[in-house]
Amino acid sequence: MKARRTTRVFLIIGLLTVIMCRTAEAADPHVSGQSLENGFTLLYELDFKTAHDIFASWEQQHPDDPLGPACDAAGLLFSEFNRLGVLESQFYENDHKFDSRKKLDPDPVIRDRFNTALDHAETRAQARLQKDPKNQDALFALTLSSGLRADYAALIEKRNLASLHYTREATTWARQLLAVDPNCYDAYLATGISKYIIGSMAAPLRWMLRLGGVAGDKDAGIQELQLTAERGRYLAPFARILLAIAFVREKDNRHARDLLVSLRDEFPNNPLFAQEIARLESNR
Repeated sequence: MKARRTTRVFLIIGLLTVIMCRTAEAADPHVSGQSLENGFTLLYELDFKTAHDIFASWEQQHPDDPLGPACDAAGLLFSEFNRLGVLESQFYENDHKFDSRKKLDPDPVIRDRFNTALDHAETRAQARLQKDPKNQDALFALTLSSGLRADYAALIEKRNLASLHYTREATTWARQLLAVDPNCYDAYLATGISKYIIGSMAAPLRWMLRLGGVAGDKDAGIQELQLTAERGRYLAPFARILLAIAFVREKDNRHARDLLVSLRDEFPNNPLFAQEIARLESNR
């Protein structure tokens, strides 16, 4: 089933959506004033240990906040992707390469910690929504949680149908967030990538998904990603990553390279962007 197209690009959707978590308002003395935003910057610099310390300290200081365990789950998944080499596949340019990816051997301890963290995040988020259906932190956390579950199912377990289910959940939560705050430009990332990938599928598959309430439109999807890239508060860099993927798939390597160069310059300690630039240049 072509649902794998959706799950492939959602390799990083949970990692990207996670920055929709708002920055910590108060300094945390256990991490020298670092915030959740700092933690995710460190993930992009591949400093997983320090990022985990920040997330763990945040959760200790905010025991009822769903963002603490949700963000820690993102860090666990990101580190597991890095260990397994999954991050090197995030710029796959066609379905054949994705289909022929090697079978992975996940760490069962990390898997259990990951699922437990997401369970905690979802429980706390639902408790907040019971009191306030428009609670933005809860909607952020649920968007993130569904996206991370989609990533794990697709990229590690190779359960594409399950991943599509979680992807639809992530999109639903993002839409609810946008209904609360239409100016939350970061939320357009989840809806934009969903529209783009589903819009890239064959017509019969698009029709079947539309019956299930999932519509696709490649052009609209790219426009929403560009909106996040230009106006997003936390997700602008990550929207550039997804746009780079889209440009590679559309054979527009020049614009993909421009985006990757900006990311390489912003995150100099992460070698993946430079590697992808070199790959694009070798294919000229």
